[in-house]
Amino acid sequence: MRTTPSLTLVIFLMVLMLAPTSLLRAQDSESKPEAKPIPPEVESVTQHTIRVNGQAISYTATAATIHLKNGDGDVTGSLYFTAYTIDGKDPNSRPLSFIYNGGPGSASMWLHMGAFGPKRVLVNDPDPTPPPPYDVEDNQGTILDVTDMVFIDPIGTGFSRVVGEGEGKEYWGIDEDAASLTQFITQYVTRNDRWNSPKFLIGESYGTTRNAVLVNRLQNQAGMHFNGVVMVSSVLDFETLRFDPGRDVSYVTFLPAYAITAAYHGVIEWPTDLTAWLSEVRAFATKEYALVLAQGASASEADVNAVRKRLAQYTGLSEDYLDRANLRVNAGQFRAELLRSRGRTVSRLDSRYDGYSNELLSESASYDAQSPAISGAYTAAINRYLREELKFETTDNYQVSGGTSNWNWSRGSGGGWLGSTNVAPDLEQAMIQNPNLKVQFENGYYDLATPFFATEWTTDHMILPDELRKNIKHNFYEAGHMMYALDKELLALKDNVTAFILSATKRP
Repeated sequence: MRTTPSLTLVIFLMVLMLAPTSLLRAQDSESKPEAKPIPPEVESVTQHTIRVNGQAISYTATAATIHLKNGDGDVTGSLYFTAYTIDGKDPNSRPLSFIYNGGPGSASMWLHMGAFGPKRVLVNDPDPTPPPPYDVEDNQGTILDVTDMVFIDPIGTGFSRVVGEGEGKEYWGIDEDAASLTQFITQYVTRNDRWNSPKFLIGESYGTTRNAVLVNRLQNQAGMHFNGVVMVSSVLDFETLRFDPGRDVSYVTFLPAYAITAAYHGVIEWPTDLTAWLSEVRAFATKEYALVLAQGASASEADVNAVRKRLAQYTGLSEDYLDRANLRVNAGQFRAELLRSRGRTVSRLDSRYDGYSNELLSESASYDAQSPAISGAYTAAINRYLREELKFETTDNYQVSGGTSNWNWSRGSGGGWLGSTNVAPDLEQAMIQNPNLKVQFENGYYDLATPFFATEWTTDHMILPDELRKNIKHNFYEAGHMMYALDKELLALKDNVTAFILSATKRP
């Protein structure tokens, strides 16, 4: 049959009208993930007793999941948490602490089984822990005697999962993460009648970034004010950690940690007065060193030579190496170079740890010596403990780390690259609007992931009235990122956090 021109035109127009719709449907079909089953909320409640400082404490452990919903009321997440509450105490006067680790993408296993939970796995700090079986004991560092605790595994970590038609992008970002935990915390507080309890946030590493955003959001959007925030191994301003071209702040903030690491390993002489010596290194870092870095190629030869000599004295690196590095040695390079002559590499998380290296020509350290030294013990302990002692029944894998992807570092119209992330203004706002909010920083001297002087630098640059600066306190430990791995520093951490909670809940 012969088609007429008018009929051809009609068919052509119909194709144009229908094709985009079918293409869009195909694209929607491809981009929209298949809905995942929505498991019911479950919980396991068990009774326990622990003896802390000679005192027997009876408590209830609740291992449970709770649903998170989107703006339309659809369930999109199933969040796992472990709560510990003292029996027989008035919840209105009993402090309540929400605790998590960082990553982003790290479960709460580290603070749970290493620092504050009622049970602690034993590791062979600062040497590699032998293979299983591992020992778990009552934790004398627990803060259960002064606060109830809720250990949170954000979506993508632990047993927490995206469910239903939810997508990871709804949870995996600075503000997305804080929004989901705001929802969880308000639900937990409401369901358990804890609105009148004194409240604290305790976070480690990225968990301190979360602290700043979350406490501000909870106070402003949920109307929930907090007594205090504990920052363990803190990072609020990521520029203090990044070694990006043309940005010199991190070389200044890392220097004191380089120096004490070199002294610990005997590359330079151990100081007779550690506190005074570190103050000296801090002063050099922010004055002579920072000035030469700021001048760049305009710095005089005499000033450059003088700074290079002092850097060699503090870091144990040769003047030749420092010259070739243009006075700028990043953390990976330092870790590889410091003990290169011994065939060893230094840990990022805790520079007291060192490990073998078979890459003696490598510019940067290829692995973190602490991670394999303790991770196996923690992972085995948390899996066994939750399933056997807390009776939480699941065949799911406990996601220790890396359960999130494509983290959204952007915030509104504020840009979106990691080095520009700075949540110190969130903490400033929270402290200004709640002038009774106390903040305590806990940092290890040997932390090359979030160095202690970077935290001091950040708080010194926060825009706060002098009256509110009195609400900030810094504590330091002769260990690394997870200072609680060292027994004596675990007890020091307990004492400091206990004193903080008692002080922040004391009536005027």
